[in-house]
Formats: sequence, C-alpha cells, structure tokens
Amino acid sequence: MAKPVQIEVWNPNGKYRVVSTKSMPGTRWINLLIEQDCRLEICTEKKTILSVEDILALIGDRCDGVIGQLTEDWGETLFSALSRAGGKAFSNMAVGYNNVDVEAANKYGVAVGNTPGVLTETTAELAASLSLAAARRIVEADEFMRAGKYEGWLPHLFVGNLLKGQTVGVIGAGRIGSAYARMMIEGFKMNLIYYDLYQATRLEKFVTAYGQFLKASGEQPVTWKRAASMEEVLREADVISLHPILDKTTYHLVNKERLAMMKKEAILVNCSRGPVIDEVALVEHLRENPMFRVGLDVFEDEPYMKPGLADMKNAVVVPHIASASKWTREGMATLAALNVLGKIKGYPVWGNPNSVDVFLNENSQPPAACPSIINSKTLGLPVSKL
Repeated sequence: MAKPVQIEVWNPNGKYRVVSTKSMPGTRWINLLIEQDCRLEICTEKKTILSVEDILALIGDRCDGVIGQLTEDWGETLFSALSRAGGKAFSNMAVGYNNVDVEAANKYGVAVGNTPGVLTETTAELAASLSLAAARRIVEADEFMRAGKYEGWLPHLFVGNLLKGQTVGVIGAGRIGSAYARMMIEGFKMNLIYYDLYQATRLEKFVTAYGQFLKASGEQPVTWKRAASMEEVLREADVISLHPILDKTTYHLVNKERLAMMKKEAILVNCSRGPVIDEVALVEHLRENPMFRVGLDVFEDEPYMKPGLADMKNAVVVPHIASASKWTREGMATLAALNVLGKIKGYPVWGNPNSVDVFLNENSQPPAACPSIINSKTLGLPVSKL
C-alpha cells in the first residue's frame, strides 16, 4: 500500500475529486475548481519532487483529474492508476511535456493538458536578462561587492561586452525566439541572424520596419539575415540564444565541435531545454575560454549541474525560472486547472491554445472549453466553436 501524503482540502463535499501535486501561485485556479463542485486536494508534502509512489497515494481509489508538474514521471504506472480511479484528465503546469508518456495516456484514454500562450514574453525577458547579465558580468561584480573586495574604481574592473551594434543570433525563431529577438533588437539596436526550419516573416518585417525608423532618425539601421544553417549563426553571432524544441534531432545540438565554431568572446544563452547543450563539453569550453560566457536557466540533468559548472565565473546559472513572473505562473495554474475541469465537465477543446487571454481575464468567467489538450485529436475530442 502506498504511503499516505499530506494534503490540504478545499470544498470537501465536492462532487468531483481533483488532485494537485503541488501548491500553485494565486487563488483563482482554486476558486474556479470549487465553484464547479470540485473537491480539491493539494499536496503539501515537503518534497521538491514527488515520486511515482507519492502520486499513486494521491490518486487513490477515486480521482477525476490531476494537475501535475514537469518534474514528475507521468507514464504507464500513473496513467493506468488514474484510469482505474475513474480519471480522464491530467494537466502539466507547463508548456513542455517531456515528462509525459503521451502514448500511455492515449492507451488509457486520459487527456493531457499543457499551458502554452502565457510563457512567451516572460521567457524571452529572462533570456534577455541572462544575455545582459553575462555580457556585463553582473553576477561576478555583485559577488565581488558583497565580499568586500571593492577598494575603488579601476580601468580594467569587470570589463564586459557592449551589445549595441553587435549581432544577436537566434536558433529557433518561434514565439519565444522571436520575442527575444525583438527585445534585443529594439532594446540594444542589435542586428539579427536566425536559423529556423520555417521563415519568420513577421520577425523579418519587424526588423525591416525598425531599421527604416532608425535610418529616418539619422541612426545606423539594424539588419536581419536568415541563415542557411545553424553553424552559420554560431560563427557570426556575438550573442546566441537557443529556442528549439527538444527531440532526438536537437539533443546535444550544441556540442564540443559547435562550441568551437563560436567567437572566443561570444555569449550563449539557453532558456529552452537543458539537453540541447552537451553540458560536459560546455564546462570544458568555459574553462579553456575565459572570455566566453554563458547564461543558463535549464540543465541537462536537472536539478543537478555537471561537475565544474558551478565553479565557472563565466557562467550565469539560475534555477529554471524563465516562467517565474507572477502573472505567468498564476496564468499557468489557471490554465492547468481549466484543462482538467473542462475534461471533467465534457467541454470541447479550445481552437487556438496559443491565444488564451480570454481564460485569464479575472473579471469574467472563462469559456466553457479546455484551453490546451495535446492529445485531443488522438482521443477524438471535439473542438470549441467559440
């Protein structure tokens, strides 16, 4: 028998039993569930990552749906248990779902939700923040000050890289990659080189228009270039931000050979997925090239870093906080809850999962729809006409 876990219960007499494996930001998601007659149980165990056994205990003998986290292993064991308990809905509080065996969910008829549409600007902002922090050596300088080492201004003290007029490289110019590019171009008047399988027409038009504005203002116009290969971006860019999906083709996309292609004083930023970079090779490259700098929000074996990375002064590392703005995290919680609630209530699936503002308006009731179900076609779920 699975060991019991600590929970907090809302609306104990509710008709539908919904479990959240973690407490989540905000209260709107809670209110939306209990207003629709859900008994909500929130796990309060003092563990960062719940085990499969912990989640089995939470599911129990009867459970209509679960809101989970990307650190959890949702595969055959959990989906079969949820199905036996009468559950038909699971949602990650995340846009990614590398932790989910979607085929297992399909096998047991469980809808899998995620939370796109609220992370774009927030994630792009963190990528821009890491770019600036690495370029201007902010973390090193902060540590220097706190250690009481500052004795006065010196000409060579923490000299970093100027971004204005340099070239920003984007690998993966989707929503987040394009938003990051716009921030760097408009904020620092950087030129753009990008690589993507698909042409980023809107981004190109933005850069062209901004370049014309600068020229009309008597300033040097910015330019854009769509690279024929990723290697072209690595060779030419001064700052490179990674925004690909993670699959077999992008695992260790940045390896020892590709790191060697980059400029000696380049800056590499990753807010996408940790395994996109060969972290062992990165540590070696940082050690051998002290003017090369990196900003990382994700890691190959989270929550761990590869040996030596923490010792690198030319690395800025933060603990997977790209989505950690109040508005975004509360929005993710709301969308995850509505995915589960919508499936329980038999609602159709929203037609555009990247256009979800209507679900986040606190002054009105959300549409009767599931914001984003990634396996909706496989399960034959209807699409909302709203």
